[in-house]
Amino acid sequence: MSRAPYAADPERSRGREFPEQRDGARGPRSEFQRDRDRIIHSIAFRRLAGKTQVFIAPDGDHYRVRLTHSLEVAQIGRVIARSLGLDEDLTEALCLAHDIGHPPFGHAGEEALHRSMETVGGFRHNEQSVRTLMRLDSPYAANPGLNLSWEMLEGLAKHNGPVTDPGWALAELDSAFPLDLAGWPSLEAQVAALADDIAYDNHDIDDGVRGGFLDLDQLLTLDFLADQWRAVERRFPHAPQPARLRELVRTQIGLMVNDLLEQTRANVRDIGSVEDIRAHDAPIAAFSPEMAAQERRLKKFLYANLYYHPEQIGTADRARDVVARLYAAYCEDPDRLPESWRAALPDADPARGRRIADFIGGMTDRYAMDRYAEVFGKAPEGLSNV
Repeated sequence: MSRAPYAADPERSRGREFPEQRDGARGPRSEFQRDRDRIIHSIAFRRLAGKTQVFIAPDGDHYRVRLTHSLEVAQIGRVIARSLGLDEDLTEALCLAHDIGHPPFGHAGEEALHRSMETVGGFRHNEQSVRTLMRLDSPYAANPGLNLSWEMLEGLAKHNGPVTDPGWALAELDSAFPLDLAGWPSLEAQVAALADDIAYDNHDIDDGVRGGFLDLDQLLTLDFLADQWRAVERRFPHAPQPARLRELVRTQIGLMVNDLLEQTRANVRDIGSVEDIRAHDAPIAAFSPEMAAQERRLKKFLYANLYYHPEQIGTADRARDVVARLYAAYCEDPDRLPESWRAALPDADPARGRRIADFIGGMTDRYAMDRYAEVFGKAPEGLSNV
């Protein structure tokens, strides 16, 4: 499919924070292909294999983690981008990188770090994603960070919409390399955000059923899922129930993708450029009103029955305690930090506390538990409930 006039164009990129001299030895890639490849080769991306998606440090191999979730988001994002004539490489890179700033134990770990850092500016995982890629993950000799394109960083910073009140991390980065935070991001970034919603809305059902936190009767209280379930039963009357449940998930993903494509095509009829996308007063990528209402109901259902399940709440409380106690212990005695982190530790807050949070924020679930055992002399208990 040809490139749409409102697609981000790597030939017209606003560039990178640090100019690069290239000798052609690394192949004929566009600027956005380079972004994607730098993400895939980064240490921060590899660490997603050990970070919570729904379940903390699951014992089973079949549950999703941040890495597999990000790959699934990228697959959905590429399909949508290709159908709309957008830049697939930028879309894929944004999908792959969108969760890189998550600390161990998912949102529970984020809440604990944010509370612990109240006096030094707090912690936001979206902003930490940009900070990680611009400053912390630094594999190159010439500059800090991965030196990603402006379009990549802008989309990552604003994939959920304009940022009118940036926290300290994003404010510092925007001061160094302005990202036009008050406007809407590219359509590629908007698609990445909705691909994330589509992926976790449906794949979390799959993991929730596998873990025993959700069952079919609960799912069928949602009329739109009940309608799809009856259609699946008619198509596959003799298939075992687990296979039919997975078919339900696949069907629901397809319905949401097709609805998003139809609504977004209607929204872009009067859009002539990527600048029009950024200057618009509302997002262009969107579900239809009916699908958006269903998606909100599905999220509400998942919060009530999966994310806030009593057993999940107990596990999250223990995870928050691990992160909070680690932060306090490292602040109290920085000698507990690895030597490379001690050497670069600022002398005073807020920079000192933020640097300690960078260390904890990069941890995988297992590494955080190992460090907890190292500091406190015993492993934390009750941090895996599947």
